[in-house]
Amino acid sequence: MFGLGTQELIIILVIVLVIFGAGKLPQVGGALGKGIRNFKKGMNDDGDEPEELKRIDENEKKDDDKSDQA
Repeated sequence: MFGLGTQELIIILVIVLVIFGAGKLPQVGGALGKGIRNFKKGMNDDGDEPEELKRIDENEKKDDDKSDQA
């Protein structure tokens, strides 16, 4: 994968257990999974603009139309 062997993975897992504790580990894993899922979804939606940008563009067009009519 990233050139990590079994020993390195075990050391990383032990460090994560010490930092977060066994009780928080499922929550950390779930949050990490959701983050990865959202990242992949964002990468697949490359052509879509966020709703906020669409609303800003619409408001600017309305303002331009009002200034042209005056």
